[in-house]
Amino acid sequence: MKVLLINGPNLNLLGTREPEVYGKTTLQDVEVSIQEYFQTNDFQCDCFQSNHEGKIIDYLHENRLADFIIINPGGLTHTSVSLRDALASIGTPFIEVHISNIHARESFRHFSYLAAISSGSIVGCGIYGYRMAADLIIHQLAIPQNK
Repeated sequence: MKVLLINGPNLNLLGTREPEVYGKTTLQDVEVSIQEYFQTNDFQCDCFQSNHEGKIIDYLHENRLADFIIINPGGLTHTSVSLRDALASIGTPFIEVHISNIHARESFRHFSYLAAISSGSIVGCGIYGYRMAADLIIHQLAIPQNK
């Protein structure tokens, strides 16, 4: 099974950007850790980060046959109907991850365009949220549900 790990604007600065909010772990550290975790569970994980909304949308279109997506859309969470539409149009199940608790921050961060169409949202758990999303995919979403 193939998983995409997608990070949006400013997440390339993890480890140096507001470490009191986002911690000191770099995006590269997060990506390597999640890729290794997926590999030990026989999943392939491809990582992508961009500060440009259109590049993220293009990447989603080009990789629409992936089985699952973990996405931290950064500020696009609160502003991008286009990103929401791209995720809805490809139909790939995804989990939205936010390192900080977006509901405890500025009021404009409380709304997510993606949450209503996601398989789940993980907020405020630091970088561990990525691992939680990986666990959810491996142990719940990838297992055929009894119907």
